[in-house]
Amino acid sequence: MTFKDKTLIVLTGPTAVGKTDLSVNIAYKLNSEIISADARQFYKELKIGTAAPDISHLQKVKHHFVGHLSIFDYYNVSLFEQKALKVLEGIFQKTDYVVLTGGSGLYIDTLCHGIDHLPDAEPEVRQRIKQVYTKEGIEGIRQWIKQIDPVYYRQVDLGNPNRIKRGIEVFLSTGIPFSELRKQQYKERPFRIKRIIINRDRDELFDRINRRVDLMVKQGLIEEAIGFFKYRHLNALNTVGYKELFSWMSGCHDLKYALEKIKTNSRRYAKRQLTWFKRYEDARWFHPDQQQDIMGFIRQKS
Repeated sequence: MTFKDKTLIVLTGPTAVGKTDLSVNIAYKLNSEIISADARQFYKELKIGTAAPDISHLQKVKHHFVGHLSIFDYYNVSLFEQKALKVLEGIFQKTDYVVLTGGSGLYIDTLCHGIDHLPDAEPEVRQRIKQVYTKEGIEGIRQWIKQIDPVYYRQVDLGNPNRIKRGIEVFLSTGIPFSELRKQQYKERPFRIKRIIINRDRDELFDRINRRVDLMVKQGLIEEAIGFFKYRHLNALNTVGYKELFSWMSGCHDLKYALEKIKTNSRRYAKRQLTWFKRYEDARWFHPDQQQDIMGFIRQKS
């Protein structure tokens, strides 16, 4: 089925920039629905630390892929691609627009174009591999790649840890062995794509990040993290906001330091996101207050 007259609106930007409110307002005006591409918000148990949409957002516009997983579930970007395309097809049968929003660049790229043959891994994935390499050495990651991708294990230079790590990070990011992924081609989608990146001045953005962390603490972030401390080994919890508090609970430093690290790491994450989004040559950049201009861009036929 083709949807050549249908449009997927990709509305993205760095953390805390204001994507949630804007995407809900736009989807409401277009009588559309929202697909989330925020991997942190996939997990139903994690509400405060992921800044998940609140009940007012969810009631105003139907959301997909928000709180649909448990932290104990296995998930990867390949499963997201398959399920999100089916959801898109269903929405496009009812309306001309769908809003894809979130800050996880890998998930955005996968839905728009399929899995790239060389996907970039999230920092959390690379840190996980680094920890194994530091603890178990090259033999540890050799056995790891042998288990998840025996074909690549036979092809890779087993004396080159960087190439072994690459194979592991690709698998952890996509759920597909590197040996298979290298055979795939860029996919054309049967719908139009319009990319919108919202951003703010650096000082304004960083101030919003700092204030959001303070708000999360008031809402119960520390208590939420304490409740999941025993599950800190799970990949879903290896993310900004939780891992800093887990370090505090483990006695590595005091609470004040942990909260400052959350702010620092959130600002660093925002900068990494912006670096990723700058690759989108066909995107239009706006301040989130330019909602009228954004709507005009969306309705342009070209």
